[in-house]
Amino acid sequence: MCAVCRLQARQGIVEFGHWRRETVQRLSRDRRAAHALGTLRTVIPASGYIPDFLTPPVTGECLEAGLEQLRATPRDRLTAELTRLADTRPVPGWMRGPHERASPSLKLVSDALRASFQAFLDPYWRHVRSAVGDDVSIRTRAVLDGGTAALLEGLQPYARWNPPYLDVDYPVDRELRLEGRGLTLVPSYFCWRRPTALADPSLDPVLVYPIRKQPLDIARAGEERLDRLLGRTRSAVLVDVAGHPARTTTEVAQALELAPASASYQIGVLRGAGLIVSRRDGKHVEHTATSLALNLLAGTGTTFRRGSKT
Repeated sequence: MCAVCRLQARQGIVEFGHWRRETVQRLSRDRRAAHALGTLRTVIPASGYIPDFLTPPVTGECLEAGLEQLRATPRDRLTAELTRLADTRPVPGWMRGPHERASPSLKLVSDALRASFQAFLDPYWRHVRSAVGDDVSIRTRAVLDGGTAALLEGLQPYARWNPPYLDVDYPVDRELRLEGRGLTLVPSYFCWRRPTALADPSLDPVLVYPIRKQPLDIARAGEERLDRLLGRTRSAVLVDVAGHPARTTTEVAQALELAPASASYQIGVLRGAGLIVSRRDGKHVEHTATSLALNLLAGTGTTFRRGSKT
């Protein structure tokens, strides 16, 4: 959702300018992706209300899991949220009437999201994941060192912990009471300047906030140099291991969608080169990046702030 908003607005010239130019060029050559983006623009304004059904609960699973949740949106919820959207802009004509089945419309949105992800996020996804991983490591360290208060205090300048309230720099004036519910913090590469949240207070509370980031053109240049040195798959394995306090072969394989045997082979090569060390911890063998690897990655513009193993 945030990436679609950044495409429509000219915010973040330094942070997103190169990505936006490359994406526009890619869309000019890919009619399917351009049509998908056009579909999404009808329900995702650059600012203002965005229907909550477009952002199902974060589960840590793959894109398809989220799209499956979206397609399962109940008709009454879809109607209510589109009615609210209609207060600010025309409801798209491809949306079915309130008495018709919702599944065709939801499938259209789901397909548009998938095509858009492949067109303007997937080429940059490794760097986006790395930047988000850095932020998660920072937040994890804050919790380990100072508890929940330290975590919330670390959200400045986007939010200020004023017990028992978290005062958020939010575009509209609203108050959300947790009432015993947890608050899910979602670091976002494409969130810009201010955090955002779900509009419906009855849904599980979520706060999406911006992370520190390198411009994608600078980050990709560093990644390309690393790929030329190590090869694309091997460099991806090294970046994944370096972004965590410790990593098992299975975790690396799942994160990068590699066969376990392939992940094991690449880790073995990196270990032989002195870039990864491995040690047994109970039933598992865990891998960590060496100082040599971290220095190598720093030379490509990739930085990591790894928290302690939990």
